[in-house]
Amino acid sequence: MNKLILIVFGVLVANVSIAAAEDFSIEFESGAAWQSRNDVRIPGDDGTRFSLADLTGEGPYPAYRIYFNHALTARSGLRLLYAPLRITETGTLDTPVHFAGENFSSGVSTEGTYQFNSYRITYHYLFHDSPAWQWRIGLTGKIRDAEIKLKQGSKTASDDNLGFVPLLYLGGQWQFAGRWRGLLDMDALGSPQGRAIDLALKLEVDLADQWQLAAGYRTVEGGADNDDVYTFAWFNYAVASLSYHF
Repeated sequence: MNKLILIVFGVLVANVSIAAAEDFSIEFESGAAWQSRNDVRIPGDDGTRFSLADLTGEGPYPAYRIYFNHALTARSGLRLLYAPLRITETGTLDTPVHFAGENFSSGVSTEGTYQFNSYRITYHYLFHDSPAWQWRIGLTGKIRDAEIKLKQGSKTASDDNLGFVPLLYLGGQWQFAGRWRGLLDMDALGSPQGRAIDLALKLEVDLADQWQLAAGYRTVEGGADNDDVYTFAWFNYAVASLSYHF
């Protein structure tokens, strides 16, 4: 299934790049991520709630993402995102844990894995344009490829989830001085069953006609609470990115 997602995503990228004869950009973002929270209970109705962050450590962990952007018109555009995240570390559980149908002992070396790969496509529209400020709104379709796994000796249990999540998009740009601008970028949505937010604040500078360098802060938070799964995580990132426009 993961290979199928990558193939579909690659086809979308290829189609957008072919259509983008002049107004196309690629952005590579890299940085370090820290876990502020990663609480898990699987199954959601009778599993043991435990902190995966306490088991695997708060970080930092390497993280990266790639954006592909294409302006459809002067005011509208499409954006594709590939944002993988996978953490595997070894620690000990503070208490016995019933997870995904298996029982795990406390005080024993335990390997924990947290995966949350995100594939997104966003349509956005420029609704405010002035010399200092630009604001965009839009809709994002997100494919979530997630897995949580525990391994203790020969015993392994995992819960994976592949699903579609609709999000709302908001983007802002403040051109405050010559080559310098402030950026806000957010995908988010909430419901009684869960929520998701991916928010970045960056400072960007033009290096040349086609190159931009940015750095700042990103936070990703969210999760779900139902009979099948309870999982809420919060990651904080220090990031830098390089963009090329052509």
